[in-house]
Amino acid sequence: EVQLLESGGGSVQAGGSLRLSCTVSGLIFLRSDMAWYRKAPGKECELVSDIKSDGRTSYSETVKGRFTISRDRAKNTIYLQMNRLIVEDTATYYCAADGFPDGGGSWIHRGGCRGYQGTQVTVSS
Repeated sequence: EVQLLESGGGSVQAGGSLRLSCTVSGLIFLRSDMAWYRKAPGKECELVSDIKSDGRTSYSETVKGRFTISRDRAKNTIYLQMNRLIVEDTATYYCAADGFPDGGGSWIHRGGCRGYQGTQVTVSS
């Protein structure tokens, strides 16, 4: 069974920083593409950033230059370092993974805005 455990959310003032973590189990992490999504009340789900198995990264225009995604292969974990947070970053953040189950089988997608519990980020002015 694939599990994505998100953590690191909290409440901060605008201009502050947070680091989100997502630990993956049940997938071959080294070959998995990973991503962070977010969902704010009344808004569509947004792909914030992703990191491919080869380390290539991409960011939405709304966070480019402020957020950094990274992965720790030894810990099966990805991170989202969020700096210079603004009120508009307030949302529930979700991790997503695309990869092969470590028990065998076809390529699968797990997580995203309709995935696991997510972690809440609240930025106040």
